[in-house]
Amino acid sequence: MFTGIVEELGEVVATTDTGRDSALLAIRGPVVTADAGHGDSIAVNGVCLTVVEVDAGVFTADVMGETLRRSALGALRPGSRVNLERAMALGGRLGGHIVQGHVDGVGEVLRREPAEKWETVTFRLPDALARYVVEKGSITVDGVSLTVAAVGADWFSVGLIPTTQELTTLGLRQPGDPVNLEVDVLAKYVERLLGPRADDTAAALAAARAALVKDDEA
Repeated sequence: MFTGIVEELGEVVATTDTGRDSALLAIRGPVVTADAGHGDSIAVNGVCLTVVEVDAGVFTADVMGETLRRSALGALRPGSRVNLERAMALGGRLGGHIVQGHVDGVGEVLRREPAEKWETVTFRLPDALARYVVEKGSITVDGVSLTVAAVGADWFSVGLIPTTQELTTLGLRQPGDPVNLEVDVLAKYVERLLGPRADDTAAALAAARAALVKDDEA
C-alpha cells in the first residue's frame, strides 16, 4: 500500500522489450533504493512494481502486458522523469490517502491555468471512472495524492501548489500528455457492497409502482 506522497523524482535509465508482451524498466532513484532489495514494492508514476535488482541507486522491474495496456508506462523512454514512492511501512503516517498502486485508467492533461500561488490543472476523465470521482474527494494522478477541486462529466481539475510542481512530474506535464489515474478504492468497495442492494431497491420500487397502478385501475 502507498500514500500518494512522492518521495523522489526519478529517471528512467533504460527500457527493454522482453519480447513476451512485457518490458523491463531500469530506473534511477537513490532515495527509494537506499533500503530496497529484491521483491520490494516501489510505485512508479502510481504503478506498483516489484524490484528485481538494485545496483548503485538503479533498480529494475518487470512490467507485464496488462500493466502496459492499463497504464501510461509504455510511453516511458530513457530520460523520462517518474514519481517514485516506497510502500508505506506499517505504523507510518498516511499523509495522502490509501493508494494501492493499481491504475484504473489513463487520463490526459487538458489545460493548465496559472494563478498567483498555485496552478489549476484539468484532466480528461475516462467514462468508466467518472462515477468514482467527486468534488473534494481523493484521486491519484501519476502516483500523486490530490484533492479534486471540480469535476464534470468527462473531466476533473486539481490545484497544484509550488512544492507539488517542483517535486513531482505534474510540474512537467503539458496538454496532451497521458497520466495514470487511480480512484479512491473506498468508492469502489462501497459500489460493490451496495450494488445488489441498490438493484433490489429499484426492483421493489418498480413493483410497488406497478401495484399502485393496478389498484387505481381497479
